[in-house]
Amino acid sequence: MNLNSHVIFTLYTIYGILLKGVSGQYPLVQNVTVTGGGTANMTCRVEYNDNTSLQWSNPAQQTLFFGDKKALRDNRIELVRASFSELTISINNVTLSDEGMYTCSLFTMPVRMARAYLTVLGVPEKPEIDGLTKPAMEGDHITLTCMTHGSKPAADLRWFRNEKEVKGAKEVNASGKTFTVRSSLQLHVDRNDDGVAYTCKVDHEALAQAPQQDTKVLEVHYAPHVKIVPSVEVPQEGQYLKLECLSRGNPSPDPVMWTKDGVELSDLGRVAVEGRDLTFTLLNKTDNGTYRCEASNYLGTSSAEYVLYVYDPNALGHHGTDHALIGGVVAVVVFVTLCLIIVLGRYLARHKGTYLTNEAKGADDAPDADTAIINAEGNHAHAEEKKEYFI
Repeated sequence: MNLNSHVIFTLYTIYGILLKGVSGQYPLVQNVTVTGGGTANMTCRVEYNDNTSLQWSNPAQQTLFFGDKKALRDNRIELVRASFSELTISINNVTLSDEGMYTCSLFTMPVRMARAYLTVLGVPEKPEIDGLTKPAMEGDHITLTCMTHGSKPAADLRWFRNEKEVKGAKEVNASGKTFTVRSSLQLHVDRNDDGVAYTCKVDHEALAQAPQQDTKVLEVHYAPHVKIVPSVEVPQEGQYLKLECLSRGNPSPDPVMWTKDGVELSDLGRVAVEGRDLTFTLLNKTDNGTYRCEASNYLGTSSAEYVLYVYDPNALGHHGTDHALIGGVVAVVVFVTLCLIIVLGRYLARHKGTYLTNEAKGADDAPDADTAIINAEGNHAHAEEKKEYFI
């Protein structure tokens, strides 16, 4: 390498170092998002610094830290790291008033600055469900309302009927920097709503780890509905039988009342009333009759009936055989009758055709209508004569 080349190389090296120093002496910052009540770490870095101090200022342009020197008396603001290449501070227990544009300054000539925006999320309060009457009556129209305050940005409210999501009507109102969110759910109450859990959940980015919700269980009062379920399909003598009275209502219609042919039943040894059930230990013919179960609450009364007929197990088998035999005989009689009708129909059709053919023979060669009639009558007379001859 000659002298000129060496000089050129040295100049390029010095220029590169100077260029790197100039480009590297710019503070680098990032926007920060923090949940209200949390801690915000604000970091400012410089790739290349010739021992120049860094400074953080708040949105009101008040100096927080100049290098490692604290300038603002606020116990929530602390120094995390201070060097010529980095200045990091922390703001504890952040509030919505801390939100805004923060400035990091590098005191070169001229002063170079970078700005970072601190976003503070408003945490929504736990929602509350209102409008639930206890108890509700079947047929009522009610409105459930869920409300939450203090969210920023505005929270979203979601309704669930047990585990299934249902849609409500949402309303958002601003209150300073935060929002109040309200959602309503219209219900036409029936007995299927009794015991159903209605839940209102708050969706918000500040609640990713701890979702907020409120749940209310709906109680519905309704009149009873009754039905009777037997333990066997065909009751037979000597069998055990249980008639179960299924009564559904709220308040619960207890106790139920059993009657036989209009007379109230009580424990009779073989027949026992056990809660809602009527049991027969050994059925016999004397148990035949109409059994009625009746249930009541303050909203109404409902009843169901069961007609009990006790079968003789021996006769039950013979009856089955007799029915099969009778069915077979009836089928044979119907088949024979159909066959006779078909044969008779065909015979009558042929006889009528032969009669018409013989009657027409006299008219084939007649010159006129009168002669045809005479010939036809002659044929009839001839037929009569033939009949008498053979007799």
